[in-house]
Amino acid sequence: MRLIFVLVAAAGLLPAQHLNNLKQLTNGGQNAEAYWSPDGKRLVFQTTRDPYECDQIFTMNADGSEQKLVSTGKGRTTCGYFLADNKHIVYGSTHEAAPKCPPSPDRSKGYVWAVFPGYDIFLAEDNGKIVKKLTDAPGYDAEATVNFKTKQIVYTSMASGDLDLWTMKPDGSAKKQITKSIGYDGGAVFSHDGKTLVWRGNHPSTPETMTKYKDLLKDNLTTPMKMELFISDAKGGNVKQITNFGCASFAPSFTPDDKKIIFSSNKNECDGRKFELFMVNLDGSGLEQVTTFGGFTSFAEFSPDGKKLVFASDHQAKARYEFNIFTADWKP
Repeated sequence: MRLIFVLVAAAGLLPAQHLNNLKQLTNGGQNAEAYWSPDGKRLVFQTTRDPYECDQIFTMNADGSEQKLVSTGKGRTTCGYFLADNKHIVYGSTHEAAPKCPPSPDRSKGYVWAVFPGYDIFLAEDNGKIVKKLTDAPGYDAEATVNFKTKQIVYTSMASGDLDLWTMKPDGSAKKQITKSIGYDGGAVFSHDGKTLVWRGNHPSTPETMTKYKDLLKDNLTTPMKMELFISDAKGGNVKQITNFGCASFAPSFTPDDKKIIFSSNKNECDGRKFELFMVNLDGSGLEQVTTFGGFTSFAEFSPDGKKLVFASDHQAKARYEFNIFTADWKP
């Protein structure tokens, strides 16, 4: 699921301590959630660009070349991810529910995300041929990521009646509910060794916030502006909250050694729309700011060899609502 805001592009500086050789891979449109193939040679990402009216899934080479559509071109898509075999992808799509883009959420309710009930997760070849529909429970199923070592898929589903994390095998079998707290849990990824999960969550803690959450969910909506990060073991045990900013922290991913989390947050201006990348230890200590672009930067993931970082940003955008995919060399 994307988090796109009305932002003003800012020219900020690239922090010398971690990032070198910044390279912009896309040029115009709204591009987000780029994730590496197991061999580090390709990326799968979602984009809104002509002639498509809403997000579709594309792949490209790691240098930005050979950008091509691999979803159906119908409905709205989100969260593409490669499988461990380097030949297949999974992604969420509404194309079976309706060929047209679903309507944008009602912003009279504030800044909200739509959790479209038409979303299901599909397995496809990396050329776009759909192999299998992996989910069929009523309501939202999306936000799938894959652990290349264990081959487990983690995703967010309304199958329980709430927005919980689930896991399944690449063929859609052995589905298991991982989280059970009332509230939104999503955007989960495994550590490289497959032993730990990290995700973003919004768990209402007062009668007022609980009522608001449930009322929005009845309309297939949720609010993203109060998200914290959580970790657990791979089966959902030993849950620990690792941020407590009262802001929007999301899009977490593990560093190559699995000892830290890199994520995006507006913690510097808690109700603002400027998001930077940060790193933190698994116990929540050692917070470090990674980027200083001054706009929106998120969806960071390290390449399989740990040498590069990919992320989405409005850095040096030439138009309003423009977000591009960047890579940079990583200096630990």
